[in-house]
Amino acid sequence: MALQLSHAISDGIRRTVSRTGGILFLGFLAIQFGLQISANSAVLGLIPPQAAEQFSQAAGITLPIPGSVSVVLFVSLMILSATYFVILSRTFAQSPSEMSRFPASLSQQLGQTTIFALVGGLIITVSIMFGTVLLIFPGLFLAASFLFFIFAVAVEERGIISSLKRSWDLARGSRLKLGILVVMSAIFGGVIGTITPLLTLAGLPIVADVVTVVLTAAFFVPYYATIASAYLQLRDQEDDQNHPEQNPVDVSQTPKSI
Repeated sequence: MALQLSHAISDGIRRTVSRTGGILFLGFLAIQFGLQISANSAVLGLIPPQAAEQFSQAAGITLPIPGSVSVVLFVSLMILSATYFVILSRTFAQSPSEMSRFPASLSQQLGQTTIFALVGGLIITVSIMFGTVLLIFPGLFLAASFLFFIFAVAVEERGIISSLKRSWDLARGSRLKLGILVVMSAIFGGVIGTITPLLTLAGLPIVADVVTVVLTAAFFVPYYATIASAYLQLRDQEDDQNHPEQNPVDVSQTPKSI
């Protein structure tokens, strides 16, 4: 199966600028702000008072709540984030003509699918980290191989192991091009990892949080829309290979028109 990466990118952008894409962008923005604020608040609330006074100057946006409450809020938002990515995957995996609305199957088995997404995401993260520790290439290879896991879970409603295998199979033959997407994500992470500390050192921690969250949303929503488009390409190609159209033939072996 051959992936047309340029088409996936352009189609991903078109999906992002749709009505549903705009709503998903705002949802991602809200969740990321919540995660950033709850993480800041948890650190500030759990460290010793002496250290907290110094950290508060560089803490960014925080809430006046106990550290334990911040931790609970952060964990809750992580679960909500997994649910969000299920919704995002089901929405972006629609045909272009349906992108003006959310799919009817949006909430189907949402709880179970969210759990699968969380557990599978943890397995993939640990695998990629382990592969990266060994060498950069194994980590890149695994990241490219499992890019479609969330779509196998959310769209095809497969189990964790089945979704890992499904993603691996769909990526076969296109891992080099998918690796480009992974590298793009890594480069973006490096840019954010440079901008945020600079703004914090400049005495602008709140600005650093806002810039980080907004840029992250602006990158990752079209990024996942692009992965959705790539998933649809490879899935449809596989379907065409497995179910080729057979034209009826006459006794002279000449295809008849229907």
